[in-house]
Amino acid sequence: MEYLIIAVLLGLLIFQWKNRRSLKDEEYFKQITVTEEFKKTIALGLYQRFCKEVEEKRYSPTFLKSDPLDFEHFIADVLKHKYGFEAFVTKSSGDFGIDIEHGVGVGKVLGQVKCYREDMGYEPIAILHSNIVKQNASRGYVVSTAGFNENAISYAEGLNIDLINGIDLVEMWINHKSPIAKTIEYQPFKNDKSDTMSM
Repeated sequence: MEYLIIAVLLGLLIFQWKNRRSLKDEEYFKQITVTEEFKKTIALGLYQRFCKEVEEKRYSPTFLKSDPLDFEHFIADVLKHKYGFEAFVTKSSGDFGIDIEHGVGVGKVLGQVKCYREDMGYEPIAILHSNIVKQNASRGYVVSTAGFNENAISYAEGLNIDLINGIDLVEMWINHKSPIAKTIEYQPFKNDKSDTMSM
């Protein structure tokens, strides 16, 4: 399923790149709008893939449905190229609001991820910021499958915290999974050190 999505995205991007010079400005902006719509559709798909179900549902084998805890591993795999290769997922409980850590010491980066269907408020950002200060980390990021409300955006200003919404996440995933980028295939992590820490 991921390969099909990647192939469609790459095809769309190549088509857009080749036709970009020949399109008039108005037509080019239509292409951008379609691309943005496509990214929003993929962002919704990521939410559906990782969201916690209130009730048990059955899905076609055509769909890829993952456990919500796998979302943290998915994000760590995608964002390790942005924040460093030494990314690991913290234990699932008692993590004090930190889901992913990149590096150690002065350059340490802390991450918080949320599989939300509505725009996120400031509270996860505040928790992340307090952990950045407490652990003397250099920066942090909050990922949401949706977006961030005005309070969250305002609160994050000047805190050295990146806010990554669903569309940003899709763009990073596309870049991470492109043939040009050095990538490691995502698999649910069953035997890595973060799972042994959580038990």
